[in-house]
Amino acid sequence: MTIETPPGSRSPSSEDWQTVQASPEFAELRGRLRRFVFPVTALFLGWYALYVLLATYAAGFMSIPLWGNINVGLVMGLLQFVSTFAITAWYVRFADRRLDPLSSSLRERLEGEK
Repeated sequence: MTIETPPGSRSPSSEDWQTVQASPEFAELRGRLRRFVFPVTALFLGWYALYVLLATYAAGFMSIPLWGNINVGLVMGLLQFVSTFAITAWYVRFADRRLDPLSSSLRERLEGEK
């Protein structure tokens, strides 16, 4: 499988890639991504670990009924899915506003587009 270069652009060389990777713009892009991904990942893993620990060691708390047969454990389990979709939506908005403009600029410079 070959990747074709779009008309009007050139195929970047390895020196081009190294130049872009050493640029302050690339460092800024990488920093923006890390400042979002690492804390959000840590928060989500903490939230998931809390759910697992409560399910394991606080069965009495997790079995507290809220509405009919719906208990705390079921609500927290469903909130895991909700938080996953919320984080995904949050990341898409973040990438659209903070990452994509900078990455597009780097790509245009790398491919030699005007």
